[in-house]
Amino acid sequence: MAERAALEELVKLQGERVRGLKQQKASAELIEEEVAKLLKLKAQLGPDESKQKFVLKTPKETLTGKYGEDSKLIYDLKDQGGELLSLRYDLTVPFARYLAMNKLTNIKRYHIAKDFDIAGNFDPMIPDAECLKIMCEILSSLQIGDFLVKVNDRRILDGMFAICGVSDSKFRTICSSVDKLDKVSWEEVKNEMVGEKGLAPEVADRIGDYVQQHGGVSLVEQLLQDPKLSQNKQALEGLGDLKLLFEYLTLFGIDDKISFDLSLARGLDYYTGVIYEAVLLQTPAQAGEEPLGVGSVAAGGRYDGLVGMFDPKGRKVPCVGLSIGVERIFSIVEQRLEALEEKVRTTETQVLVASAQKKLLEERLKLVSELWDAGIKAELLYKKNPKLLNQLQYCEEAGIPLVAIIGEQELKDGVIKLRSVTSREEVDVRREDLVEEIKRRTGQPLCIC
Repeated sequence: MAERAALEELVKLQGERVRGLKQQKASAELIEEEVAKLLKLKAQLGPDESKQKFVLKTPKETLTGKYGEDSKLIYDLKDQGGELLSLRYDLTVPFARYLAMNKLTNIKRYHIAKDFDIAGNFDPMIPDAECLKIMCEILSSLQIGDFLVKVNDRRILDGMFAICGVSDSKFRTICSSVDKLDKVSWEEVKNEMVGEKGLAPEVADRIGDYVQQHGGVSLVEQLLQDPKLSQNKQALEGLGDLKLLFEYLTLFGIDDKISFDLSLARGLDYYTGVIYEAVLLQTPAQAGEEPLGVGSVAAGGRYDGLVGMFDPKGRKVPCVGLSIGVERIFSIVEQRLEALEEKVRTTETQVLVASAQKKLLEERLKLVSELWDAGIKAELLYKKNPKLLNQLQYCEEAGIPLVAIIGEQELKDGVIKLRSVTSREEVDVRREDLVEEIKRRTGQPLCIC
């Protein structure tokens, strides 16, 4: 134990030395030498079995070759010491590498505010349906407007390209062109496929007959009867899974939010089955709003082969997941708040405990403690004798909805003056009733005694 602690200290000191050299912009040779020493110490240290940390650290070379034409969205840079680094495009590839390195075959992962993944061998479409259910729940709870989740399957796309006459070598590049149909017209997409990517015009026309179709389970059933598509094994498997998926989505009560869209291609190379993408439904801009053009707000799909790329024995772990477009959603929310001239709340505080006169700090501390003990999110200004106006202005700036005001007269009468920040309405509330009144106004569950 003592030996490990000493080794951990050496690793820490060597890590600090490497960081210091990088900050000093030392020579690349010296940094490489010290990094090698650090790696040697870490190898001696080995993993700590007592600490199960979920950490995604990814070498740059791991990211390359996994995203197809979307690889241009990976940004390369060098640190002070000249070490080549990259900004990760997403966490799917690092997650797959983590599974392979740790020999995990069954896990459900939620990355705070962004990603959700399910890994493991399960019956078809049950995890996929859960991912879509979660995506719909998140977007509905955010109240950013009506949305539609487009679904498709890479096997259907590959089967469709095959029967239309696209050569295997052009599958992914044509897939990338088709994926632009939500942004540009079919004619522009066709011109790109023919003019830039060398596809025969008649092949492009056959693709166009398919990719301009969208609908629900009835379209799936229609394509299952398609004389050409139904003869392709890959497409048939994909259509069969989509039909099953729609059954589960109906049971989850979200089938009205889902559209089977043959133009959805998702250009990432690692997808192997169902793919999906959520888009906001455009509505006429309200007064003061610019038309929203943010693209998709969530997306994901099945990537059954990615873990096997990192496993030394090529063992595959089926995976499916989704990612939420946090930055795009923020831009929508911020724009709408600006249009409505609403302030963004910078705190979850429900009530500020304020004083109307001087020398009431002790009373404020007593009251805020009572509110904390009752589960109320309360705070007070860290001043002995703050001016009432300053306290009220703080509430307006921070978006705190209520103010509990203590004054000499209120103390004599055994009441607290409760003020609504937005309406400026004030009412006297008996001190013993204050908690219940705050909970009532803020929508918290009331105590049943």
